[in-house]
Amino acid sequence: MRYPIAIEVADGSHAFGVVVPDLPGCFSAGDTLEEAIANAPEAIALWLSEIIDAGKVAPLPKPIEVHRKRREFKGWVWAVVEVDLSKIADKAERINITLPSRLLKRVDAKAAKSGESRSGFLARAAMEALAER
Repeated sequence: MRYPIAIEVADGSHAFGVVVPDLPGCFSAGDTLEEAIANAPEAIALWLSEIIDAGKVAPLPKPIEVHRKRREFKGWVWAVVEVDLSKIADKAERINITLPSRLLKRVDAKAAKSGESRSGFLARAAMEALAER
């Protein structure tokens, strides 16, 4: 799943701060812009793990433009980071499912196009379906 992140630019005494607007309380940082972006997926994965362990459904990411309009993010830098939902749980569980071959081919093509594994794609699709309530 791809989450937009807002990055507060560092000054002489502070690091680059990262906020994930779709995930309240999820934040990270880095000494460089690259490090701040690289650290964000781990913070998101930890935040999502907590939510999932609590039996809640994680919020779906909104487009960057929705967040950029917010006054508190004026002047911040934006990026999008990928989080493989299939790797969030501390223990993956192998399952055996049956899907029509045409559907499986479409799943694999869509996963490849978005740079995801089959498991990651299916995990994201399940999270999105559960979030719709």
